[in-house]
Parts: sequence; structure tokens; C-alpha cells
Amino acid sequence: MTIDGVLRVRRVRGRLAREGATWSAGNGLEFETVSLPEDDCDRLRDLLVAERAASVVEIGLAYASSALAIGEALLTVGAPDARHVIVDPFQDSVWAGAGWSLLRDAGLDAIARLVPAWSSIALPQLLTDGFVADAAFVDGSHRFHEVFVDAYFLRKIVRPGGLIVFDDYWAPSVRTAAAYFERNLGWTALPDALGGDRCQAFRLPREAYEPPFRQFEPF
Repeated sequence: MTIDGVLRVRRVRGRLAREGATWSAGNGLEFETVSLPEDDCDRLRDLLVAERAASVVEIGLAYASSALAIGEALLTVGAPDARHVIVDPFQDSVWAGAGWSLLRDAGLDAIARLVPAWSSIALPQLLTDGFVADAAFVDGSHRFHEVFVDAYFLRKIVRPGGLIVFDDYWAPSVRTAAAYFERNLGWTALPDALGGDRCQAFRLPREAYEPPFRQFEPF
């Protein structure tokens, strides 16, 4: 662990929590509306540290509150090959680079890579490239079909036994998409892993698993 690096991230996180973002997308996309609250970020960080995560893929950057927490976790674990891949096609347009600017302020651009593409395009490419993650955090589109596609590819990118965490699990579209994988593909919900009711973590099976063709549990 690089103590100076962790402290730098914490300073940026603290400033963001106290003052909010210096720029706002407006139209219902304000910092307070879309960002993961600080307490939830702390829980996400602590979960990833407990998992000893060295590589994380994240869907959605926006104002970077969750990305900063993930970056802090990766620095705390201190793996020499730490990697944080962030997929967000709207970071430069809708969000005017606000989140990536904060990651640079925190020095996390040394381990983070921004992929400015739709997750339905970026995730298959990561899979093709052989990228393997210990965990994933999903906070992109909340449309059912797009959450489902994210989950489909992430189960192939995240290692067996790894974690996939969904933000805004209260949303019926997110909850329903995750339910398919829980009931049909052996994902295990960890209801106490993050506290509160905003995020839900799932652990993937310890071994790769595909159900028989004729097996299907309604979700």
C-alpha cells in the first residue's frame, strides 16, 4: 500500500463529499441525484479491500464518487498490477470530463483506464482481450435489457468466486435482471455485505457454470 497515494485519494473524496462537484450536468443529473453517497462508497471500498481485489471493472463514471472509493481500495490492497477499467460513453459529453478530472486529481489515472464506449461494446472487447477482474461495480444504464447485457458479459470477465455489485438495486429493472443470474446461474446474494438498501453484492460460483439447455427458473 502506498500511504501517500491513499491519503491523496481520501483528500479528494473528502472534498467531493463536503463541497459536491464543481460542475453539474443539470436536468436531474446533479451530483446529489446520481452519485453514490459517501457512506455507501465507504462500504464498497471496505468490501473490495476485504476481498483483496486487484482488478475492478466499473460501468458508469459520472462524478466519480464510486470510482474514487474503488481506487482507494485498490491502492490499499496494494497489488503491483492493480487495474481499474471504467466504461462510460458519456464522460466527455454529458459529464464534461468531471469524473475523470477528479480521478486525475487523486492520482488514480496511474491505475485507471477510461473506455469511452457503450458497455455492450466495451465489455465484449475486454473479454476478447483476456481481461480478468476480481470484482465489478454496475451503475450504468438502468434499462432492464442493458443491465442484463452488462451482467451477461461481466460473469465472463469477473473470475469465478468474484463479486458483482449493482447500484440502485431498488430499481425493478436492476433487481429483475440480477434475479435471472441468481436463480439460473448460481449467483449468491450477499445481503449484509454493503449494508443499507442501495447496493447489492453477488458472489459468482467458485467454478464456471452453465445450466443445461432445458433448465430454466422463472425470475
